[in-house]
Amino acid sequence: MKNEIINTSQAAKPLGAYPHARKVGNLLFLSGIGSRSAADNSIPGLQLDDSGQILSYDIAAECRSVFANVKAVLEASGSAWENMIDVTVYLTNMKKDFPIYNRLYADYFAGVNACRTTVEVKSLPTPIAIELKVIATID
Repeated sequence: MKNEIINTSQAAKPLGAYPHARKVGNLLFLSGIGSRSAADNSIPGLQLDDSGQILSYDIAAECRSVFANVKAVLEASGSAWENMIDVTVYLTNMKKDFPIYNRLYADYFAGVNACRTTVEVKSLPTPIAIELKVIATID
């Protein structure tokens, strides 16, 4: 059975000792992927105060960025956006962000028909508001 580790410079660098993705047979397992920019590690729409506390963030900008990061990892792995079969989404503010995220998800994931779970978490490892965990197939 084929077993391969995948990393790409087209998505933000992992924060620890783990790969962007791992191929096992014809399945692809992505590590948690956030909205940090691959180019400069910035978080789109995030404003912090001098002590590093979040002043404001833009969930729409973060959604677009995390979807782009997921797409980059899928493509670097030999998969594709439409090959996603399971998506777990972590939001840090379900009440505030779910309507915007859900609308953007519907646009970006039209025709994908992946199973989806969305959960609220207290925080993520960086001051991001969204992270995706994905399983996909490889043709």
